[in-house]
Amino acid sequence: MARPATPFISIVIPAYNESANILPFYHALSDFLNKQSWQHEIIYVNDGSQDDTADLITSLKAKSPTIKLINFSRNFGKEAATTAGIRTAKGDAVIMMDADGQHPIELISTLVEQWLDGAEVVVGVRKSNQREGAVKRYGSRLFYKILNSLTDGNTRAGSTDYRLIDRKVANQFNELSEHNRITRGLIDWLGFNRAYVEFSANARAAGKASYSFRMLVKLALHAFVSQSTLPLLFTGALGLFVMTASALLGVFMVIDKYLLGDPLSLGISGTAILAVFLSFLVGIVLGCQGLLALYIESIHNETQNRPLYVISEDD
Repeated sequence: MARPATPFISIVIPAYNESANILPFYHALSDFLNKQSWQHEIIYVNDGSQDDTADLITSLKAKSPTIKLINFSRNFGKEAATTAGIRTAKGDAVIMMDADGQHPIELISTLVEQWLDGAEVVVGVRKSNQREGAVKRYGSRLFYKILNSLTDGNTRAGSTDYRLIDRKVANQFNELSEHNRITRGLIDWLGFNRAYVEFSANARAAGKASYSFRMLVKLALHAFVSQSTLPLLFTGALGLFVMTASALLGVFMVIDKYLLGDPLSLGISGTAILAVFLSFLVGIVLGCQGLLALYIESIHNETQNRPLYVISEDD
């Protein structure tokens, strides 16, 4: 698909308590964008900040017509802020990036170049992160391995929210109505022709990250649940395994003790047989939960209200 000769690029920046980073990051971003041949807009989404983030952006907005500001009434979270920014964006392509300076501004050129070459989604893949601890680094790798094993395996390890999406991808994203969302997961689910660009994340310019370890774990668990129903079906599979194993073991124990007279001298007691029988009943209960999970899976898929298909080109 042909790209505009002079593309219009939207930059979406969610911000929560980023007062220390707003001005230096904006000046660096503005200096970079003003040197490019594209037209642009910068959309800040103030996610209910408790500091003077909104006031600083408002002062910048008064000096630049390229800035738009969306103020949330309270903190709704980064996913909601990113969604609001994408829905507001008017550009031929939309780029999402953080306000803390960790996403290198100069990488925008590469994202746009990949888009001009035909990619409809260009994903920034973090290959390293300054001051990243071992727990977070290896935890991230484990997260992507588990996620890809539960889903279609379409998410590359290290993928970030720092990405560019084409206008038609943004339009399809705006049609998705589910409330509990992982932005990058929804974009990955949409598909489309994609490219990947690796980068080394900068150290956070100032302040503390708003995502604590507990919040990251919660986000990971939510990603598993929202992107796959396999965890829901695990109890059913476990039930079938327990039921089959205990049934086979119970038959063996009865035959060995009562029919063959314990030729192996195992000394199987009635208590042991009762324990195996209880395990069999537990397997039945878990198997019934698995059957119930099939109905819950159907409800889960219906309530997500995702489209049956996504059209990339329609000639």
